[in-house]
Amino acid sequence: MERYILAHDLGTSGNKATLFHESGRLIDSYISSYPTHYFNENWVEQNPNDWWNAVCFSTLNILKNSNIDPQQIEVVSFSGQMMGCLVVDQDGEPLRPSIIWADQRAVKQSSELEKAISQTEFYHIVGHRNTPSYGIQKLMWIRDNEPEIYNKAYKTLNAKDYIVFKLTGAFVTDYSDGNSMGCFDLHTFTWSNRIIEASGIDSSKLPDLQPSTYQAGVILPDAAKATGLAEGTKVVIGAGDGVTANIGAGSVREGKTYCSLGTSAWVTTTSKKPIFDPEMRIVTWAHAIPGYYAPNGTMQYAGGSFNWMKETLCQAELQAAEQTGSSPYDLINHKIEKAAAGSGGVLFLPYFLGERAPRWDAVSKGSYLGIKSDTTHEEMLRSVVEGVTYNLGIIYDILKEHIDIDELILIGGGAKSKVWRQIIADVFQLPVRIPDYLDEAGSMGAAIIGGVGAGMYDSFDVIENFLHIQDSQQPNPQLIETYQLAKRQFDDFYFALQKVYEKHKSVY
Repeated sequence: MERYILAHDLGTSGNKATLFHESGRLIDSYISSYPTHYFNENWVEQNPNDWWNAVCFSTLNILKNSNIDPQQIEVVSFSGQMMGCLVVDQDGEPLRPSIIWADQRAVKQSSELEKAISQTEFYHIVGHRNTPSYGIQKLMWIRDNEPEIYNKAYKTLNAKDYIVFKLTGAFVTDYSDGNSMGCFDLHTFTWSNRIIEASGIDSSKLPDLQPSTYQAGVILPDAAKATGLAEGTKVVIGAGDGVTANIGAGSVREGKTYCSLGTSAWVTTTSKKPIFDPEMRIVTWAHAIPGYYAPNGTMQYAGGSFNWMKETLCQAELQAAEQTGSSPYDLINHKIEKAAAGSGGVLFLPYFLGERAPRWDAVSKGSYLGIKSDTTHEEMLRSVVEGVTYNLGIIYDILKEHIDIDELILIGGGAKSKVWRQIIADVFQLPVRIPDYLDEAGSMGAAIIGGVGAGMYDSFDVIENFLHIQDSQQPNPQLIETYQLAKRQFDDFYFALQKVYEKHKSVY
C-alpha cells in the first residue's frame, strides 16, 4: 500500500494542509482561513478554536479532493506560527484567546525581566533578545493582568502544540517552539532556570520539551471523527514555521543557507553551534534537526517595500497591465532591469515598520536618499529592490563571519523575479538557486520531519526527493566594487538618519 504524509502549516491568516506521497511528490493542498483580531493599538489575538476548525475543514477537504484512503496516511506533522501564548486548563480547554507573535503588549514585563537579567545574558542563553514578542513575557502579562486566568492555567502552548493536544491528548512542544517562548536554554535544550526564576513564572505551566521528530501519540477517536483521519494515525509534533522552512529549503547541513523573500524576509543557515553576534544583530533558533541550530536574521518589510513601490510609484505600469492583460510585475521588473546596478546613486532605506535584523530599531522609517535632477523612474524602482537586498546582505555578512556559505537557496514570492534574483546574487556574490516550489518550504519541512519521526525516512537528506532546483543565477564579479560601495553608503545613511528619527520620533 502506498503511503502518504499530511502536513499542516498553521500561519497567521489560515491553515494550509498539504498532502505528500512518500516519494516526495506533492499531491494536493488546501487552505482554510481564520480571522486575526487587532485592538488596543498593539494587541493581536486569535481564537484557538478557529485553528482547530481550520485543521478539521482543510483535512476533510484534502481527503475528499485527493480521494486518498485515510488508512494510507502514515503520519500527520506540523509547522506553526511561533512566539505565541495560549493558556489552557488541565482538560486542554483554552482559558482565553491566544496572544500571537505580533502582539506587543508585554512591554512592561519585558522591561521588568531586563532588570533581573541583562540583555547580553539573556541573548547568550536563549539566542534572542528579550522583547515583548516572546511567550514568557506574554505569560507574565497574563499573570499581572489576568491573575484568575493565570492561576487556572495548566499549560502554555503555541498553535501547533494545541492541535497536537486536540489530536493526541499530549501537552508537548518541540525545541524550536520552546525557543520561541523566550525561556529556553539553547545550550542544554531545556527550560532555563535562570530566566524562569527572573520572570517569576511557575515552570510547571510550560509544556514538555521534545525534539521536532517526537511522536506525541496517535489520533484519538473523537479527533478521527472530526478530521476524517484514521484512528491510530501517528502524530509527530513538527516545528515552528521559521524552522520547518529550513528543512523545506534544503538547509539540512552546516552552511546550507536560504533566503525567504516574502512580505517580510530572512536569511537563515544551519550550524552545529549557536552564533552569538557581539552586537546581537541576529538570532539563533533551535533547528528542527536534533542537535543543530538555525542562525537567522529577519527583516520586517521586504516584499512589503516592493508592494508599496508598486502601489505608489507604478500607476502607469498597473494601468498598462490592466489594459493589455499582462502582469504588472513583469512590466515593473522590466523597468528595474533598464536601470544600472547602483541605481545611479539613489539609495532606499526599507524601514517602513522600523526594523528587526540587523537594526533592532522601532523608530526609523523608510527613506529615499541621493535623488538628483536626472534621477529616472527606473532608478527609483530599482533602488527599492536594492535597498531591501542591502539589508539582507548585511545579515548574510554577519552569518558568513562564523560559517562557510557557498550558495543561497531563494524561496518566497520575491524569488519569482529574475531581476531581483540577479541583484541578490550580485550583492551577496553567491550563486542563487531557485527550487521548483517557492511557497511550500514550511509544509515540505513539516512533512519530512513527520516522515523521519514516523520511521519512513532514515535522515533529513530525503529533502533531495522533495526539492528540485529548476534555475540558478551566478553573481557578476564586475559588480563587486559597485555594490560594496553602495552597501557601505546604505549603512552610513542609516546610522546618520537613526539619530534624526530618534530625536523626532514623536512626529512619526
